[in-house]
Amino acid sequence: MQTTRFRASIAWAGIATAAFCASTPALASDRSDAQELVTRSRTALEALVQDKDFSGFRMALSQARGVLIFPNVVKVGFVLGGSGGSGVLLTRDPASKSWVGPAFYTMGSASLGLQAGASSAEMVMVINSQKALDSLHTNKLKLGGDASVALGSKGAGTGATATTDFIVYSKVKGAYAGVAVDGSVLDVRQSLNTAYYGQPATPIDILVKRSVNNPEAAPLLTAVEQAAK
Repeated sequence: MQTTRFRASIAWAGIATAAFCASTPALASDRSDAQELVTRSRTALEALVQDKDFSGFRMALSQARGVLIFPNVVKVGFVLGGSGGSGVLLTRDPASKSWVGPAFYTMGSASLGLQAGASSAEMVMVINSQKALDSLHTNKLKLGGDASVALGSKGAGTGATATTDFIVYSKVKGAYAGVAVDGSVLDVRQSLNTAYYGQPATPIDILVKRSVNNPEAAPLLTAVEQAAK
């Protein structure tokens, strides 16, 4: 019985951590955590762009309405499994076609299956539909439930059609990996949004009204703009 409880607690570690991060008030360390996440997201995006195995990514991004970047999604489990991580959302302004953001998000999931050990992945999600983007602005969103999702393939193809809400590209230890994301929940990480912009800021404030700004986001925005050309 103790062993079962222990395994269950490990399985839910990822999603519990993500939920905790989304709900706790901004702390003094959140400011540096947010900037580090922005920097790591830029690095993850640039590495994906430069990887010849993902040559179709740039085409998918050039047609996207937004992009979510999770530089480190941690997966743990034995028999039961769970995963979680923090990332950033950037969107394309429909009028100017320039990229805006970032807004901060978490991703958490729990799954059943014969999973052993632990792993981490870099994950970039191309957002194709306005419906999915609007849901991210205001609500929690469940991949595979509230929105359709497909894995981006290696090579020149995107691995999905433009009607798919999300196309997910993932890498584990520098190699292609088709990480299952169905059932994962995306939610706002409000404490990082507040810390990064120095005041309470919702995704709508950041991405739609554009009433807040942080100049330190410029390198990430430039990297996305270059990748989407």
